[in-house]
Amino acid sequence: MRTQSPLRAAVVALTLLVTTGVTAVAAPAYAGTTSMTFVDITASDGVVLKANVIESTTAGKHPAVVFPSSWGLNDLEYLAQAKAMASAGYTVLSYTPRGWWSSGGQIDTAGPRDIRDVSTVIDWLLAHTSADPAHIGMGGVSYGAGISLIASGNDARIRAVAALSGWSDLAASLYGDQTRRQQAPALLQGTALLLGRTSPEFDTVIGDFWNYRNVPGVLAFAGVRSAKTYLAGINANQPAILMANAFGDSVFPPNQLVDFYGSLGTPKRLEFSPGDHAIPELTGIAGLDNAVWTSARRWFDHYLAGAANGVDTEAPIVLRPNGGGAAESYATWSAVSTSTTRYGLGEVHWWDGTGDLGGTPSTGWSRFTWTDLGTTADGGVVLISNGLTALTGQPPTAWLPGVDRTHAGVWISPSLGSTLKIRGIPTVHLRVTPSATNGTLIAYVYDVDGLGTGSLLTHAPISWRGASAGSPLTLDLRLPGTAWNVPAGHKLALVVDGHDPLYLDDNGALANVTFSGSAWLDLPRR
Repeated sequence: MRTQSPLRAAVVALTLLVTTGVTAVAAPAYAGTTSMTFVDITASDGVVLKANVIESTTAGKHPAVVFPSSWGLNDLEYLAQAKAMASAGYTVLSYTPRGWWSSGGQIDTAGPRDIRDVSTVIDWLLAHTSADPAHIGMGGVSYGAGISLIASGNDARIRAVAALSGWSDLAASLYGDQTRRQQAPALLQGTALLLGRTSPEFDTVIGDFWNYRNVPGVLAFAGVRSAKTYLAGINANQPAILMANAFGDSVFPPNQLVDFYGSLGTPKRLEFSPGDHAIPELTGIAGLDNAVWTSARRWFDHYLAGAANGVDTEAPIVLRPNGGGAAESYATWSAVSTSTTRYGLGEVHWWDGTGDLGGTPSTGWSRFTWTDLGTTADGGVVLISNGLTALTGQPPTAWLPGVDRTHAGVWISPSLGSTLKIRGIPTVHLRVTPSATNGTLIAYVYDVDGLGTGSLLTHAPISWRGASAGSPLTLDLRLPGTAWNVPAGHKLALVVDGHDPLYLDDNGALANVTFSGSAWLDLPRR
């Protein structure tokens, strides 16, 4: 919670920047479109939703897209995209979900009321515009993406979805590997308190989350608000679904979308780009050229407007590598990597506290490490640290010689003889003996240059509760997927410590673990 105040200030600044920037380029009407019209849409329970509509002026019915606004923003968010789509022959309706800005009611967090509201909005759209009922799509960023995905399993009129920086498993976003996130929920709560009206249910759930109580209740709340819960309905309705997220999304980590994509039986596409939550598509919100929004437009153009643009025949997995380079396309997620290299964790040397990384995992060694304090290895600041990766190409870094070996396990490989192309989801297998029944570890993988500076490739936490203190414990952790080229001459490093400002760890005062073999890091590669 200590991060909440600066994050609130940051979100207000970002909100003003986005909305002000979009409004500045908006105009009452555009070539070939109607004027943008502000409308009120009354939900089934009497709540009034604020919306705007812009349409093509061409004759006849038009394919239509509904955009729910992002968490903390309003229906002005998509003006630039709505203008462009209307000019290309669409009817576009954007609306502010209940509880936000001037819309009535209380925040439902993509819950049942929000999903009923989607159907009400579509009813209004068909009754008051030239929208073609057989060609309705939905899309949006973050909150709008999550609502769109869930709604597609509830309303069969939704024929295409473009979910950008969305989620499929809210429980994994809050409690991934039994570890509570800290900065991301604080940001979401702070935004809601500043720009929306929270419900008693939301206040209770977020209070339970922070205090680690009634976990089943929090998980039930999250389950109702997760697209994976409605997978059967989505597969039955058969909407065409595009999902695009960032590798470094600190709000909705990407592996949940990989799993969800694998379960979809619909026309589908999955894209990952460098950056953090809602950063890859940010410039498109302002109307600038943007690869993610270009994909979304092509998706709608084919599945709603009938354009023969080939998006349905292209390889549906698209990775834009960290560090730059051309986008890569794959037929399946399993095709992203061609092999897996296992880097065994070896004995930690007494003279520098560093272990060997590589080769066959060995046994017969151990390393005592305090986990009550953090080190210079961490994931950075939500939205900002990984967000800069998208804008500058520079990920979070740590100088490996400066990582405190008394509070972290550090293993470093020999210099690589050739470029290592990491593609997919790395995994870590650890064997530890904890000092307490509850605890947390965070694993970081770095690309280390000749000066010892490590660029963070991926990281994730894992926690245990109710273990036997003093007894060995096996931990298996899936790190967020990535696409990264480690240059020849660089080294790999695995750092494991017990504290990171992104997470709420379960390590008490004087907490410690003893690492031992057999343990390893598995890297998928091409």
